[in-house]
Amino acid sequence: MDAKIRQGTAAWFDMVGQTMCEAALRAELAPDLNLTLIERYTDGIELADGLIQGLRFDIIDGRPSFRSGARRDEQGDIIIQITAAAARELNLLHNADPQYPKSLERVLRTVKCRWMAISR
Repeated sequence: MDAKIRQGTAAWFDMVGQTMCEAALRAELAPDLNLTLIERYTDGIELADGLIQGLRFDIIDGRPSFRSGARRDEQGDIIIQITAAAARELNLLHNADPQYPKSLERVLRTVKCRWMAISR
């Protein structure tokens, strides 16, 4: 994580989206794969044009793209809703950190984070 990019800013979501796109390109996804992931901060502030803190990540015909910011009512195949504080807490930990699973479990248990997958 680049310490110069403040978590939760448009630049942060740009960095996350670019990283996700790069990983998807390296994965050589199936050309018929279509998926939309929405992450939004439930208490998110507006970034611009009615978009709040979060991002939309799409894979259309195996090609990834993203948009920084999410709409409050935006739908996708996978939806992650999390408070800014919970996102910050989890982003400060590496997923190999022994504290990460405990923090994630606590965040999910206290409803600071919800996720759902919608099958098509």
